[in-house]
Amino acid sequence: MTRIPAPLADAGLVVLAGLDLWLNLEDDTPLGLALGALACVALLLRRRFPLSAFLLCLPGSLVQDVLVAPIAALYTLAARSRDRRLLALYATLFALTTATPWPLTDFAGEERTWTLVTFVYMLATAAAPVLLGQLVQARRDLGRQLAETEAAREHERELHAQAVLARERAQLAREMHDVVSHQVSLIAVQAGALQVATANDETHEAARTIRTLSVDTLDELRTMVTLLRASGGDTTELAPQPTLADLRRLVLGSGLDAELTGGLPGADAVPAPAQRALYRTVQEALTNVRKHAPGAAATVELWHDGAAYGVTVTNGPPARPALPLPGAHQGLVGLRERAELLGGSLESGPSGDGGWRVRLRLPDRRD
Repeated sequence: MTRIPAPLADAGLVVLAGLDLWLNLEDDTPLGLALGALACVALLLRRRFPLSAFLLCLPGSLVQDVLVAPIAALYTLAARSRDRRLLALYATLFALTTATPWPLTDFAGEERTWTLVTFVYMLATAAAPVLLGQLVQARRDLGRQLAETEAAREHERELHAQAVLARERAQLAREMHDVVSHQVSLIAVQAGALQVATANDETHEAARTIRTLSVDTLDELRTMVTLLRASGGDTTELAPQPTLADLRRLVLGSGLDAELTGGLPGADAVPAPAQRALYRTVQEALTNVRKHAPGAAATVELWHDGAAYGVTVTNGPPARPALPLPGAHQGLVGLRERAELLGGSLESGPSGDGGWRVRLRLPDRRD
């Protein structure tokens, strides 16, 4: 459905309020006309300054028998405000200014009774825009929560797919290590024994070549096993792998109140697998903050103490209740396995202020 542009809708509302003023004009003095016109024009401010627009409509509703301008302003105020006690006060002000006779000298005799009846009637009338505004606000909040839930579920599905892929790669790595590497090692041992035992030069040279190739193959297998185990679950190895240079962009684009502090020995001094481990740890920790501590602030601290370096991600307590989301509970487990493959460790647990802390420690193996 095509929505009417906001400027066009506001202009139409001002015209409608002006027509309401023209048809129900009671005070044709310059003051009365000015206050009525002010109430109409104030509707142009209702989107950015709803309270100011509503207050500017009250004098016009006091001197003129107009309803469109104050009701529209009251609806906008109800759709933006979350304090129901203040909304009750605004509705009372609307009913009071609308029911009070103008000029005030007319407030005598039987007019007091009619004023009270009109006040009760207008108070009931004010309930309609207030309730409608609150309903629109609740619908908008529900739509936003549904969108957040769907986005979180989609991210959870991606994490689950990555966890499944990581398990398959880990299983493949174990098979390569336990079967292929073992058999290649036996070939290297047998070739070495043949190289020592034989007296024939050709046989000696062939055994040496076999042993050299076997050792080189073992080195390649160890590298492949390490890559498979340390993989972050990406669907393709052709995609660029994250580095420390991408960390700041990750923190800034996390959608959280997150801050990156501290530093490391330098990108050239940190091996590529360690850079990926640091990046994935921050990525998973910030994802968990979005899921389990909505609205919480987070701090990403890079540190280096000489013997080791790493990152600590700390978040405060959630600002609002977390949405109930399914979880595979594989994120921190995968990070811990990645850290152990690199000779480090991963710790996670509650912090003292009601938040959560994740700390990755990797050994500094520079000579």
